[in-house]
Amino acid sequence: MIAYVTVGANDMEKAERFYSAFLLGLGYRLEQYHGDLSYVLPMQAGQTSPQPDFYVKSPFNGHSASAGNGSMVAFEAPSQKHVRELHHAALTAGGSDEGQPGFRKSYGSNFYVGYLRDPDGNKIALFSNNADEPGRNEQR
Repeated sequence: MIAYVTVGANDMEKAERFYSAFLLGLGYRLEQYHGDLSYVLPMQAGQTSPQPDFYVKSPFNGHSASAGNGSMVAFEAPSQKHVRELHHAALTAGGSDEGQPGFRKSYGSNFYVGYLRDPDGNKIALFSNNADEPGRNEQR
């Protein structure tokens, strides 16, 4: 089980603006430790272990943060509408577009996803795979 995911950041104010723009809308709360950002989900009743935390930190080695080639963190939203809203909010908060929300031919018919880069270049996916919504091949 994944306990947490960490990405590096060079400017915590920009990182906080970007990540708070969509993570708070997904139910995370922000905690700050020594200038770093910790986004955590509340423990649900009957849940045996928490969902993975998401940390934004300055690199411990003192060097500049950089994005990993081929690395991406994906966050699930409850609906296609949420994906669109959170993608827009993250762009407005300083992110850059890596792929507008929509369906992709290479994924399942209900997998609706938008891609972003944070201010430091880390790739982020926001997706919904809600079978109760119209899929790629269904009439809208």
